[in-house]
Amino acid sequence: MAKSANQKTKLLHLSRILLRQTDEDHPLSVAQLIQALEREGIRAERKSVYDDLEALRLFGLDVQCRKGKAPGWFIGEREFELPEVKLLMDAVQSSRFITQKKSDALIRKLEALASVHQAGQLQRQVYVSGRIKVMNESIYYNVDKLHTAIAGQKAITFKYFDYDIHRQKVFHREGRRYAVSPFGLIWNSENYYLVAFDHAHREMRHYRVDKMTEIALTCLPREGREQYPDFQIAQYGQKHFGMYSGPEMKVTLRGLRDKAGLVWDRFGQEVILAPDGPDHFTVTLPVVLSPQFFGWLFGLDGSLTITAPREAVCLYRRKLEAAARQLA
Repeated sequence: MAKSANQKTKLLHLSRILLRQTDEDHPLSVAQLIQALEREGIRAERKSVYDDLEALRLFGLDVQCRKGKAPGWFIGEREFELPEVKLLMDAVQSSRFITQKKSDALIRKLEALASVHQAGQLQRQVYVSGRIKVMNESIYYNVDKLHTAIAGQKAITFKYFDYDIHRQKVFHREGRRYAVSPFGLIWNSENYYLVAFDHAHREMRHYRVDKMTEIALTCLPREGREQYPDFQIAQYGQKHFGMYSGPEMKVTLRGLRDKAGLVWDRFGQEVILAPDGPDHFTVTLPVVLSPQFFGWLFGLDGSLTITAPREAVCLYRRKLEAAARQLA
């Protein structure tokens, strides 16, 4: 048989046919594989296809053959199994910081990891209404730039904004650029935050990534290590409830023993709880006394309370009194 112009790409086409058109429930016979190759402009004989299937198997592709009632060839184990692809797709679709347009583009790429038959299951999964998405399309590329700056330990500059009631950008600092040294990214309360050393205020601060624009990577080395020699991004995230700011201090909390899991879920399994009588425990933790922290405590309906220091107890009491007055 004379070779066609596409003959050199025969193995590549065959592997793509197997990956996209077959799975355990949808095998293809050798005759069907030959027909699929012909649609790509490639002529093939049965013996050469058997040889190619073996070559792909030796290369590492999980090419399997099934005999019996529904015989044929198919791809067994894939780099990403169907449950894993479903998990990734749901994470993309439910991530608030990824815009709907970018979510749709990523989902189409993830579908290519499964067969066309499995892709139908994936499509049925992703149509979930009411999920809130950010408006800033550039966040996807902002994250990439920030990772580059963090890896290279370089400073960056950017503009920072909020939206007004007309969905128009309102820039902070009258549009002047921020200069910071990135230390890490935190995913918190369905948003991405950059934690960075602010050059102007000489302290560690955080910024919503979807509200950053015109990010520029500089050639200046990262600052802040002298002021924060033992800085840990995970500890910073634990202290800031909802990434709100406020005074930072060590507080002692007293709670019912059956609420120990709430503390470990929020602050980590390594936190040590000290028994306090038969029904309670105490724990001392560094936190930022933000409205979100007090809101978290209030939501626990008294099962976890602040006992020290006095400054934190008084501040919480004032917050509660102010809230009560608003209802009067």
